[in-house]
Amino acid sequence: MLLGEQEQFLSYNGEVLIFHLSKAKHVDGAADKTMNLCVTRMAFNKDTKMFVQKSSGVFSMHASHLKTEIVCCSCTTDSRTGLILPCILMKKKKRNTVVKYLLLLLHSSNQFEQSFNFKLDYELKEDIRLFAGPSVLWRHANKLFYISSNTCTVLSAPVQLSSVVWTGEIEDEGTVVLGIRTAYLLEREDEDEFSTSDRAIWGSEFFGYAIETQKMLTGTCFMPHAYSRVVSSVYVCKNEIWRKRLQISLVAITQKNQLIWFQDGLPKGVCELPYEKPCSVKTAVTSNKDLLFIVSFASGNICVVQRRDSLQVASKWQTVKSVLVDDFIGCGSEQLLLLFKDDSNTDALSTFEITDLGAVNYASGINYKHDVPAAEGLQENSLLTIQALERRLQAGCTSIRELQQHLRLKRRVILQSCRALIDLVEERTHILPTAKEVKCRREGLVCLWDDVENPPHSLSKETSLASKVPERVIEKLWQRVVGDSLVVGVKLTESFYLSLSDVSLSLVMDQDFSLISPIIECRNKIIKLNKAFSSLAVSSCQIEPPPKKLKLDLHSKNDLKKEFLNRYSRTDGTKTVIAVTSLSPLLAFHRACCIVLLHAKKLKQRNDSLQESKKITVLGGKIFLSLEDISSGKYSVKMLKDNSYCTGSMEDILAVLAVSVRFSFQIVSSDCTLTLVNSWLLREMECTPFKECHDNIFCHKAGNVYGTVFNWTLKNPFEGVLTLFCRNLTVLFQCLHSLTRVLPPSCDIKLLRCGRKGVLTEQLALALEKEMLTSRSSFFSKESKAETSLAWGNEPGKKISDAPVASLLDSEEGVQQFRRKLQNEREESVLSMNQTMNGALYQKLALKIAEAQLSSDMIVWRLS
Repeated sequence: MLLGEQEQFLSYNGEVLIFHLSKAKHVDGAADKTMNLCVTRMAFNKDTKMFVQKSSGVFSMHASHLKTEIVCCSCTTDSRTGLILPCILMKKKKRNTVVKYLLLLLHSSNQFEQSFNFKLDYELKEDIRLFAGPSVLWRHANKLFYISSNTCTVLSAPVQLSSVVWTGEIEDEGTVVLGIRTAYLLEREDEDEFSTSDRAIWGSEFFGYAIETQKMLTGTCFMPHAYSRVVSSVYVCKNEIWRKRLQISLVAITQKNQLIWFQDGLPKGVCELPYEKPCSVKTAVTSNKDLLFIVSFASGNICVVQRRDSLQVASKWQTVKSVLVDDFIGCGSEQLLLLFKDDSNTDALSTFEITDLGAVNYASGINYKHDVPAAEGLQENSLLTIQALERRLQAGCTSIRELQQHLRLKRRVILQSCRALIDLVEERTHILPTAKEVKCRREGLVCLWDDVENPPHSLSKETSLASKVPERVIEKLWQRVVGDSLVVGVKLTESFYLSLSDVSLSLVMDQDFSLISPIIECRNKIIKLNKAFSSLAVSSCQIEPPPKKLKLDLHSKNDLKKEFLNRYSRTDGTKTVIAVTSLSPLLAFHRACCIVLLHAKKLKQRNDSLQESKKITVLGGKIFLSLEDISSGKYSVKMLKDNSYCTGSMEDILAVLAVSVRFSFQIVSSDCTLTLVNSWLLREMECTPFKECHDNIFCHKAGNVYGTVFNWTLKNPFEGVLTLFCRNLTVLFQCLHSLTRVLPPSCDIKLLRCGRKGVLTEQLALALEKEMLTSRSSFFSKESKAETSLAWGNEPGKKISDAPVASLLDSEEGVQQFRRKLQNEREESVLSMNQTMNGALYQKLALKIAEAQLSSDMIVWRLS
């Protein structure tokens, strides 16, 4: 309520309470020295659509030589009974400087009760608030004062502040005051660098003060300090303690005519307000479960901001005397009651409007009793509208049924294709549906094969052809659940050579679900984890000494291939192909079965070299998922401390690495050794090495960084590489922030590109060799084609003899033969200097050379 108004409005349990002051009079008409505080209870009548008086009450006060005013009123909690009651703060001002204040409670019987009174040598003018107790809080001379019914004594809070923007209840803290004060530039332990810089730049900050516990709360959990210069009022919509951390949702109005939504201290939405000088904000929850923000302006205007996808102004009004929020019509949800200024009518509720910006809308001045004919006409129009809408609904339902039938058909075709693929991989004979089966399903398909009887040996899917026993490729199939991800791993045999750049896994649903696609979307990773050296050989960023130069022979590549084969076929590590997919869609089926397919290019060893063959698809097996297994932790990753080691299995390690994002940083120190990194990993981050691979260490520190895997490799005492496997970028930034606080400022940290230098060097040598061989083979093929064309140009049967030149010149016929030979040689020389080829051959050769050059350029870029 605004200060100084002698007629105050308050909503309570769906009623409107009107408070006003009046002087009592004697029977003879003489003025009395008694001042009456009158209250009138008004309730909305659904039949007349008007407010009617329900009851009234009076509280008499002695007013001899006193100026009595209503300061403010609100609904607060009575600490004695726990009931919410209307509360009124009165002021009695004497001729001297002493001001007396009374706090009154109004009961349901319209009886007033004086809760307490207090005297001050100044008037309350700034940030007056009523809260539970009942209690009164105000600001004077940049100090915070309060008094409650329990103490009946004015107390001063040990804080300096320039304004109070909100007062209310917060879980586990009691009554909290959110204020703004001059910033203290001393850095605090519980505050980040951004908050410190905000306070330094803007010169002011938010702070919270719990009255019962006299505890200071961090202002950044409400809003960033940068908004402290513009925020004028705040309404906290929700507050809760989650994982020992206070989470707050609030809206704030600013001096820039904006309404801003904050979530956990961060701005989430903003809305430009239609009027200037907003002064207060409150909320309402309508029957449609919409959250409305009601903003009042100093000019008497009101606007409502609706929060759906974004904050938008839903409605606005002008010349509003007061706005109240309550369930005035008794429908179980809140509505807005707008009381408009009307100088021509002395009745307080003569001009009003009740609305929730939806189905509820009542306004004064409308005679609802005489609107029956209009209502009948509206009913007839509504009936016609409903009939038209029903026809449109029926047409829409028909279209939906046709679309559903079409989608079922598509899914059936996809399922048949997947079954055919699975039968092909398992080397079984796939049984195609007959035309009669297709017609029985009414799919409307035309059979594209001969509709003949199947032979006896193919009548059942169970009868399959005798398949060749394939070479063993997969050594082990495993699965793990990490967070919301399902990790499926296939361990490859060491004796089987595959092109790692062409290896992938596919997951296919084995159940016959007609409403979903059986193919599961997933991402693939290939990891080679050496137990002895504990380093990732695929997609890693280790820095190694410069490799020895390899001599390239343009005529033969067997030596290089042989060395690469020896490096590739070492048995000191395990190669694992991993597929990662989302777990929650699979859990929707309660029990799921997936077929694992391995796609790869097999490398054959011929003459001490590796040659690519055709692509192969191998059945890896089946995995089963159920809610019972996941709830019992059957597939969970178990990383436990055992003395000074982490006891995770190799599958658990690979699963954690697969769902993590990898970053490698080169750390160089010019002033001191990098022993601080080891102590930071072991003490600050609480890391322990894996028992399976000691160089990779697991972070056991509580919080977001838990589960991060580190790999620290020293090239020399002043240079090393730190590799992090973390869930997201937030964890990465937290780790780097913690590391930079330990390292001296002279340390240089550089992000490295992915790829081991030694492996990339070998790949570059092979790529350059392939590029040169491609160019040479293209040239030789062109030269051979030109020689062939020249051979075709010679006339058959006229072979020039290789007789000596002197003998040819002895006769005229010999001279003519020598002349023809010389002419042919001249033509051959001209043709060899001007070779041509057709466009298709040239395009094919150019494409091969461009692919080879692109491959080598990509490796050079990764090495740079």
